[in-house]
Amino acid sequence: MPFEFKATRRVEFSDTDLAGIVHFSRFFQYMETVEHGFFRSLGYSVVMPQFDPPRGFPRVHASCDYRRPLKFEDLVEMHLLVAEKKARSLTYQIRFRRVEPGPVEDVAVGRLVVVCVEKSPDGPMRAVEIPKELADQITVAPSELLEVAAGGK
Repeated sequence: MPFEFKATRRVEFSDTDLAGIVHFSRFFQYMETVEHGFFRSLGYSVVMPQFDPPRGFPRVHASCDYRRPLKFEDLVEMHLLVAEKKARSLTYQIRFRRVEPGPVEDVAVGRLVVVCVEKSPDGPMRAVEIPKELADQITVAPSELLEVAAGGK
């Protein structure tokens, strides 16, 4: 069962700040990119209109620890690991690694906690269990892969 997903992207000029490094807020967008890829790899989306009422996965926690800067045109690998799986929530650890130009270097580690919710027609959301057909495809990463200092376990 999947417990990880990797994606890469090239740092765009619009991702950088006046100092020429990736603005801290972009890491949160990068985390969302790899999370969406993870869901697609399982045949789902983070927005699930196929359920009645529709379900989704809003964030209830997001953090990132930065170690080294990323710069314009660097190639960054985003490595999502499932750090925790509960009936209604998932916790991810996302590691960021510069792969080009070399040498390969860890640059940041993030953490996202998402909760499965359903949205009723009148608007309110409430936490619900992750659909069984999705939950059955996801497992927690082996503890030796998770980085304790970043809130992994």
